Amino acid sequence: MLTGLSWLALEAKYLDRARSFYEETLDLTPLERDDGEIAFEAGETDLVFRRPDGVPRGGLHTHYAFSIPEAEYDDWWDRLSEEYDLEEAQFGPASSLYLYDPDGNCVELGQQDVAGPGIDGIFEVVLEVESLERAESFYADLGFETVDTGANRKRIRMNGPMALELWEPHLGIADARGGVHVDLGFETSEPTAALEAVSDRVRAVDYVGDERVVVRDPDGHILTFTT
Repeated sequence: MLTGLSWLALEAKYLDRARSFYEETLDLTPLERDDGEIAFEAGETDLVFRRPDGVPRGGLHTHYAFSIPEAEYDDWWDRLSEEYDLEEAQFGPASSLYLYDPDGNCVELGQQDVAGPGIDGIFEVVLEVESLERAESFYADLGFETVDTGANRKRIRMNGPMALELWEPHLGIADARGGVHVDLGFETSEPTAALEAVSDRVRAVDYVGDERVVVRDPDGHILTFTT
């Protein structure tokens, strides 16, 4: 039903500080935006930052993961470790490194099968939820499939246009947390069909049109279904 992640929007107290980190430290290309927000190109997904003076605000303390080519991992580690206290995790044959941006988001750079060079997409987003059972059911009806459940942490991993991790409140790897009031844009050929799939469980419907539908999930995350 959902075919791609169009954007991930986060909150930034100071846009110039966020721009410096993502453009200069992580080499992302800035995109033209209106006053009050900035955006960067991360593969097929826009990473958006907004000042907290409107709605939707964008996510707070959100953990998410960038895709980098496997062969570039050591170079990224050597470069970033000069300035940041990195943490590392191993997932089968793939490695990931973790650091924090100026607004406290836990940024993961993980080895993925991407061409690069550099960051070439967002492959995971973590949302904080009140009830795993409720959130899992909601996102399953949007086409996400559960692939893993946490043995030692209250978490569920689902696959869809990207990996979606649902966490009841806790600290994860690198003391990461799931994001609150995260704003996600999903691509779909039928926005109204996505709404129909979950209409009985959304917290609110903010907008309905033929090419765009905006809703709030049961935990208040803002989801846009757009062509």
